[in-house]
Amino acid sequence: MLIRPERNVPRSIEELLGPGLARRIDRLDLISRKVFAGKLPGERRSKRRGESVEFDDYRDYTPGDDLRRLDWNVFARFDRFFIKLFRAEEDLGLHILVDCSASMLAGGGDEPSKLVFAHRLAMALAYVGLVNQNRVSLGTFGHAGADPLRRLAPVRGRRQTARVAGFLLESVAQAEAQPTGSGADSGGRGPFERAMRAFGLSRAGSGVVVVITDALVAEGLEAGLNYLVGGGGVDATLVQTLAPSEIAPERAAQAGLVGDLRLTDAETGRGVEVTMSAPVIKRYKQRLDRHIERVQRACLARDVGHLLVPSDADVADLMLGQLRRRGILG
Repeated sequence: MLIRPERNVPRSIEELLGPGLARRIDRLDLISRKVFAGKLPGERRSKRRGESVEFDDYRDYTPGDDLRRLDWNVFARFDRFFIKLFRAEEDLGLHILVDCSASMLAGGGDEPSKLVFAHRLAMALAYVGLVNQNRVSLGTFGHAGADPLRRLAPVRGRRQTARVAGFLLESVAQAEAQPTGSGADSGGRGPFERAMRAFGLSRAGSGVVVVITDALVAEGLEAGLNYLVGGGGVDATLVQTLAPSEIAPERAAQAGLVGDLRLTDAETGRGVEVTMSAPVIKRYKQRLDRHIERVQRACLARDVGHLLVPSDADVADLMLGQLRRRGILG
């Protein structure tokens, strides 16, 4: 990866979620493939039947049923007892997990860094959840330090937009300041695995989960995904974002990535000497393709959605296009 100074880091809510983006996504809503029991009264309709004012269906009366649910008009017509069923309304939780590891700093200058893109997408998704009265919680991982997952407690309602933005703006600033090599393993686990374990073991880990990461994980990818979905109760999607120069490294030649170079791994701090050439770039692309396929297979095996997105993608177009087609938004 090529890390260049970032000149367009958002410093305010207006830069993170401008009015133009908010207007374009204001009518979107969150969609889940699964039904979850909500902790709070909400506006999310599910297929679970229970207490509500919206009629859903009938079923035959059985002894012990609540007689207040008998439909006497139907009894008068058919001379049979039927119980009225109502559609329950469930509160849907949205959990957004953002990778802030050193590798996410790749990009910048003429192309947005993965870090900035991830935070803008997280803000946009959170905004959609908030305006639709869903419970929204955020977590960031990969920061330097012992805490595997920094959390913002669940919030609800449009008025919480500023609080969510403040959390994400602070996250961007902290991620920029972290030293090279901060992603080294701790306790035998990498940042991704430790963060997914912390999330999976939390009692708040139910509902729709969106993980935004470059997924450049040498070890612990599969174990992390196991923790993410372990025990059920989540409808998870992994949005894998890569910088354009990572997808097409020949573009990096314009930034001086040519000839004999010593490259330093932003995650571990280890260096390697390479001579950049067409055959080297070809081998790199082959290995990147294999890694992306590995991520796709790991997600598919665990019923986790996977989406590959370049960091220069327009957030509104992404949400109105691919995320809607994938059934994450509607």
